[in-house]
Amino acid sequence: MNKKTPYILIMPIVLLGVLFIYGVINGIVQSFGYIPAFNLRDFTLDYYIEVIKSPAFLDSLKVTLHISLISSILAAVLGTILTAALVYTGHAEGKVLKVIKLAILIPHTIVALFSISILSQNGLLARLFYKIGLINVQSDFPLFLYTKNNLGIILGYLWKEVPFVAYFSLSLMSSINKTLGEAAENLGASRLKSFFHITLPLSMPAIGKAFLIILTFSFGAYDLPFLLGATVPKALPVQAHVEYIHPDLRHRPYAMAMNGLILLITWTMAGIYYLLSSRNRIKGDKHEGY
Repeated sequence: MNKKTPYILIMPIVLLGVLFIYGVINGIVQSFGYIPAFNLRDFTLDYYIEVIKSPAFLDSLKVTLHISLISSILAAVLGTILTAALVYTGHAEGKVLKVIKLAILIPHTIVALFSISILSQNGLLARLFYKIGLINVQSDFPLFLYTKNNLGIILGYLWKEVPFVAYFSLSLMSSINKTLGEAAENLGASRLKSFFHITLPLSMPAIGKAFLIILTFSFGAYDLPFLLGATVPKALPVQAHVEYIHPDLRHRPYAMAMNGLILLITWTMAGIYYLLSSRNRIKGDKHEGY
């Protein structure tokens, strides 16, 4: 093999990385009001201050936190239950694991399409309920989509996030159960007590990391809130897009300031993830030392 082949193969990744970094830096610069093409040349924090004081921003921030926190907490709980069920029924490997991987690989836009097809008042469930007589007309079917409680978005995230939590923590929980969990059961502990006192606590680092990953993702995601969310208030990424496509191009720094705040919050979440990972790694090294 030619010695240059590895460098040639990695070039697309390097190029994408450079373009990504350039886009982030350019967005940050524009958020401070420096866009020479629009005759904006003064660096200022005014756009950030105005955005933070804006009622629309605060409403969007509340909506985004509501969606990301509730969906992530539910996904962590349900994903842990699914993981435990797979471990204790002996399905930690095989076809079930492939189904979980498939659920993770489905794009969010496809999840939105299925959600509309299944959960809307013209969807499959509404028609089924009408057919079997549970509702008199399809409009009696509960509203899941485009509502202010954002239930449709949360359900869409659960579709993706529950399998992710299960896949992320399955290997660790299975390993712990096969060693320490079974040892506890051999010493007289019940399966339930062994799970809650040994297997689950030792699996929490993986579950916690999965929670932070999906929390960070759902906070900054655009597709499901845009496709399934209410008209007002909008999720923060959607509101930033609305500001970005404003007819007055000199309005662009407001959109970039919103994106800058999203970036700051998600970086903070990523920092928490890194600190937790480092702390768990240090603890692991200490235990190995003993």
